[in-house]
Amino acid sequence: MSQALTKYHALYCSIRSRARREHTPTGLDRIAATLNLRWRSRGITLTFLRQQAELIDALAPTLTNLGEKALDERIAQAKAAVIANPRDAEVVRNALAATREVARRITGESAYLVQLMGALALTHGRICEMLTGEGKTLTGSVAAPIIAWQNRRLHIFTVNDYLAQRDAQSRAPIYQRCLLDCGAIQQEMDVPTRSAIYAKAIVYGTPKQITADYLRDQISLRPATSVWAGRSLPSAPMVPGLAAALVDEADAVLIDEGVTPLIIAQARTGDSMVEVYRDADGIAAALHPADFTIDHIKRKAELTDAGRAKAKALMESRPDPIWRAPRRAEELIRTALVARHVYTRGKHYEIVEGKIVIVDEYTGRFLADRSWEHGLHQAAEAKEKIEVTADRETLARLSFQRFFRSYPFLCGMTGTAADATGELERTYQRRVLVIPTNRPIARHDQPTRVFTSSDARWNAVADEAERLSRAGRPVLIGTRSIAASEHASRLLSARRVEHKVLNATVDKAEAEIVRNAGRAGAVTVATNMAGRGTDIKPDADALAAGGLAVLLTEMHGARRVDRQFRGRSGRQGDPGSSLMFASLEDELVRLYSPRLLSVFLPAARARVGAGELTGRLANLARRLFTFAQQRNEARDRRQRAEVMRQDDWVDKHLPGV
Repeated sequence: MSQALTKYHALYCSIRSRARREHTPTGLDRIAATLNLRWRSRGITLTFLRQQAELIDALAPTLTNLGEKALDERIAQAKAAVIANPRDAEVVRNALAATREVARRITGESAYLVQLMGALALTHGRICEMLTGEGKTLTGSVAAPIIAWQNRRLHIFTVNDYLAQRDAQSRAPIYQRCLLDCGAIQQEMDVPTRSAIYAKAIVYGTPKQITADYLRDQISLRPATSVWAGRSLPSAPMVPGLAAALVDEADAVLIDEGVTPLIIAQARTGDSMVEVYRDADGIAAALHPADFTIDHIKRKAELTDAGRAKAKALMESRPDPIWRAPRRAEELIRTALVARHVYTRGKHYEIVEGKIVIVDEYTGRFLADRSWEHGLHQAAEAKEKIEVTADRETLARLSFQRFFRSYPFLCGMTGTAADATGELERTYQRRVLVIPTNRPIARHDQPTRVFTSSDARWNAVADEAERLSRAGRPVLIGTRSIAASEHASRLLSARRVEHKVLNATVDKAEAEIVRNAGRAGAVTVATNMAGRGTDIKPDADALAAGGLAVLLTEMHGARRVDRQFRGRSGRQGDPGSSLMFASLEDELVRLYSPRLLSVFLPAARARVGAGELTGRLANLARRLFTFAQQRNEARDRRQRAEVMRQDDWVDKHLPGV
């Protein structure tokens, strides 16, 4: 060990000790955490992991020959050894060899070397990039018992309730054989059931569910603002401490959701704002585009002088006294304008059973029990002419970044961690390791096709899907929104192409749709929800025809999401292809590269009209889209950094909150 490293580690220990005594995290503490990250990462390389995996694999013949009783004894010995010496390399190797054998006997699947490398990395607190189809579920179930033995309890996070329940049920026999019980937290569970699940050694759940329960525990001693809706308060916390977390689809959970705080709120009693929100929407509807400006990136609206005068005249006829308070009245109108001109049905939300349900822009799934803050939700309800719900008052809030940084042990897996390496390491002090694939990738990623008009792009998508389907290849068409998936469906129907649509409105049929999406000639139109936690397996005829073809209809705001969708094809060395379609009318370039677009678009249309760009023009257009995507990613990073700064301020000035 070098003298410099020893010196910096001593400095870290000194700073950490002082910060703990004072309970005030500082800038020095963050520097110290980075030093500690480098300290803990020393020696944990892909070469080290492969060497350890080969040693584990060498133990397989001995374990395979054991009888069931002998294997049970070996598991008990491994558990005791891990509890006594959790960081001993030989102990961990023997334990992973035992859990691998258990998984093999129960599932019939024996973890490959690369899966053992991933499992080892997880036990060392790393975030692993393992591409789609490389067996993250098996990797996690081999590592989870060791992590649970080391830390007593383990929370495994997935992106939705369906995957949490599915994985808990399918992995339960493995954990039971490893002397551990497990369960899954679901939306509809009552408090006693939740408490019983949290008492288990391994708990599956979504960030929203577990974070919300943790927050409820924090405010359960305040009866006047209790969130238990008249029920008796629990005698003990539901979540018995945060010990260890294993995050599946780590970039979606730790990065994409990190910017949005989870809020526990309750409806205000005696709320009288319903008519006010309707009046605000009426005033916003009466304003012309020259009366206001919209910032789609910041999602804000501002009134011009003419608009302010016009709005003031319209306010005078409104009976509620709130319209006599100029600042509050203008705020209501600005919110109504944002609801009308920024948030659109089919993209940001849908109406389900007469209620507005938010759509997660990263996964395409419904966020059934979430609502927007500061009157935006009510403004959207007024805009859609449905029942306007009461305002809600915030009881507690917690960002996912702050929540996950509260775990003493944190690890994760995803197919696209490499694109967020710097952010994951800075925010969570966790190294990212890219695990190699078991077989070489055979998927062909074709250059993006760019069109000057949206209609030309959609027609090209439908034509390509029809051509590939007739050639016997399964086709997955990826869209950014519910509205876009339904538009693609109409185009395919007009061409009499049989297909299935997978979006948040048909989520109950997700498993069946995904199961059949790999059939030869099958066409599936899907939002991002098909890109997380699912496995599309082409049948023999489909593989012979060329494998799964992924057609992306629009570039996403983050490159990781595009990679995730492309990764549905070419799993485990299978043949396949991916192709991106883009239009110069897409929101991404309109919002994040407007000046360049204003110069490029007229020149492009002068050359090809409403058609497809080729040659040098196409290359320039691809660079334009890449630039816009990078600007969007930078904006998202700044937002998440601001959330983290707010968390650090709370930790420093409001300890214990």
